[in-house]
Amino acid sequence: MVRRVACLPGQREARLVPVAGRNPPNNWIAVFGGPAWQWDEATGQSYYHAYLREQPDLNWRNPEVRAAMLEVIRFWKARGVDGFRVDAMRQVLKDLSLRDNPPAPGYEGPRDVYASLVPGFTTDLDEVQEVVAAIRSEIGDEHLFMAEVTVPIERLVRYYGEDGRGAHLPFNFHLIWADWRAEAIAALVETYEAALPEGAWPNWVLGNHDQPRVASRVGAGQARVAAMLLLTLRGTPTLYYGDELGMVDVEVPPSRVVDPDGRDPERSPMLCTDAPGRGFCSDEAEPWLPFGDPALNVAAQEADPRSMLGLHRRLLALRRSSDDPAAGSYSTLVAGPDVLAYRRGADTVVALNLTDAPAVAAVSGTVLLTTALDGREREVASGSLSLRAGEGAILEGPG
Repeated sequence: MVRRVACLPGQREARLVPVAGRNPPNNWIAVFGGPAWQWDEATGQSYYHAYLREQPDLNWRNPEVRAAMLEVIRFWKARGVDGFRVDAMRQVLKDLSLRDNPPAPGYEGPRDVYASLVPGFTTDLDEVQEVVAAIRSEIGDEHLFMAEVTVPIERLVRYYGEDGRGAHLPFNFHLIWADWRAEAIAALVETYEAALPEGAWPNWVLGNHDQPRVASRVGAGQARVAAMLLLTLRGTPTLYYGDELGMVDVEVPPSRVVDPDGRDPERSPMLCTDAPGRGFCSDEAEPWLPFGDPALNVAAQEADPRSMLGLHRRLLALRRSSDDPAAGSYSTLVAGPDVLAYRRGADTVVALNLTDAPAVAAVSGTVLLTTALDGREREVASGSLSLRAGEGAILEGPG
């Protein structure tokens, strides 16, 4: 890959940036730690890598490089894909002057760690929005453009682009990092909804390949109510594989470690059966990471209508049955200390007990679905609804 970068059109200009004078030219640090510059004997230059040295960054300011990358989009569109997820969108351009990133205020740890600096000259430059617009122009509106962006909400919404000509869905990861408290989640939803540009379609992510799994992060007792939260907020939910089974982080022995940043536990294979190969690979093969709990498999949960998988299917069916769960307006009804309740659209109410103790939600309506799937449908609440520990309910009514 390093040699290929040196052979791209423009040669020296095809890498991220040319290097002159100092080597390395500045103090930039790779996300996984250590210098972000790697010397290449073949070209007599250093090249920049935001992540691993095997992943050199290309110079998107070079017109030939940009044209080549846009051609990649055309290639896959011709192959019939439905859309694109652009990784690390905020890092596509870096400071032309190669200025040092400033020290992170209050940081007192090792100096070769990414968190030791504020990445102001290597991420989320204003000029990145021009690249976002160019990619959207190539992708068009018949294919989906999702941009992986990790920035504060006020910066995130800029990736929708001027007049909506940016990413269709700039990934909203903020729910992953939110405190698991009703007040904090309500404040996050309201802040995000208020920040969205006119006409922008929201989206929510609760789990992904970079963070501990939902059931490990908030606890198995809260995993069902977390699923109800994700699938009843306005916009498009992104569901990480295995979360619909309640998968948890898997212990990975040192001899089996693959990822340099410690993310293997949340990347274990999804289990389809309890056979030795778990329906993922042949029974004789060893998967690239250890399997998790054999009981958390698709076949077993398909046979149990009250399973975690059964809950996800019921929630998705409810989303399709009415405009309220996916597109209806959001308004908070109750936020704490134990319960988060909100109205979706005109006639849908969601009440979530985010604690490990029973709670009462001050809501009204007729129960459509609960996380326990144990027959509370059609139960009528008049001003209050009792919720068991970690239980959530969706009701029809004004709230």
